[in-house]
Amino acid sequence: MKIGNDIYYVGVNDHQVDLFEGQYVVPNGMSYNSYVIKDEKIAVMDTVDANFTEEWLGKVAEVLDGAKPDYLVVQHMEPDHAANIENFMKAYPDTTVVANTKTFTMMENFFRGMDLEGKKHIVANGDTLTLGKHVLTFVFAPMVHWPEVMVTYDSTDKVLFSADGFGKFGALDVEEDWDCEARRYYIGIVGKYGPQVQKLLKAAATLDIQTICPLHGPVLTENLGHYLEKYDIWSSYKVESEGVMIAYTSVYGHTKKAAELLAQKLEEKGCPKVVVCDLAREDMAEAVEDAFRYGKLVLASITYNGEAFPFMRTFIENLTERNYQNRTIGLIENGSWAPTAAKVMKGMFEKSKNITWLENNIKIMSSLSDENVAEIDAMAEELCK
Repeated sequence: MKIGNDIYYVGVNDHQVDLFEGQYVVPNGMSYNSYVIKDEKIAVMDTVDANFTEEWLGKVAEVLDGAKPDYLVVQHMEPDHAANIENFMKAYPDTTVVANTKTFTMMENFFRGMDLEGKKHIVANGDTLTLGKHVLTFVFAPMVHWPEVMVTYDSTDKVLFSADGFGKFGALDVEEDWDCEARRYYIGIVGKYGPQVQKLLKAAATLDIQTICPLHGPVLTENLGHYLEKYDIWSSYKVESEGVMIAYTSVYGHTKKAAELLAQKLEEKGCPKVVVCDLAREDMAEAVEDAFRYGKLVLASITYNGEAFPFMRTFIENLTERNYQNRTIGLIENGSWAPTAAKVMKGMFEKSKNITWLENNIKIMSSLSDENVAEIDAMAEELCK
């Protein structure tokens, strides 16, 4: 696939992977993207996962058509992108590797037997590399989402090679909505590093970008404002959509009944969106994505061993480690003799910023009472304000 005048896509699709990074379910696989810029000097932008060495090298060779690459630009050392650096250097030993100091340090740790003596081009933030008519500028993006990450801007074709930024789950041979899987990808993998993403977005705002080439997901060429807006919302922890997420854990069905009754009351009162999630059964990354998407969250848990139920604790830990903030939270707890789940759940958000707690919280003793039903109606009323 050709991008712009002299840029070629040489990435691969992975339908073998079931869990990306060992934890994220990817029913539609993944793409590992790599690019070739053909100019007076030729640059290859990143490599791909170790399982696709031959396929990737074959695609690169086809685009090179007998020519030899001058540079291999390494923007990110995570193995799904960098695993084939040594294989590439064996195939093209005269290539110069372009990277920053931190990248080369990591490279030595991943490829302990690889000798790059005389084949390193170390770049600093803002440095440029001229290929001919194409001029590449390297912009450091530390902790988006590793410390060595940099992105590359081609001022000729106005292309931003964005590393993991603007990536998504899913292979490129599958049609699916960008927003949903890009949101789940961003919040799961990059969500903790919102301030660093904001800094990168400010740098990107100074550039005339017409195409975004990420390391995962499709090349973005139209309506770039939409993708930039989504990244701004996600990385500044703003509310993306008005609505309420109800996340619950239930053993014998009584807490589930409370969650479902609350959802019914919210819908009756005209809440724009209500999402109900059984944390024991739904993909945890999907649940976390919804919690970040909507402005209001209700946590409903039984008391278990004097704590919140394990799936609830895991869910809250996933939120807080990603800097969950700027949200309204309500609590429903259930216990047959000593309910403590609400206190535990609230305590887990102790370090979270700008959390507004509902006044109407609910304590269930084993099963819903008439008083609980009235309390649920009051909680729904408060949530709908």
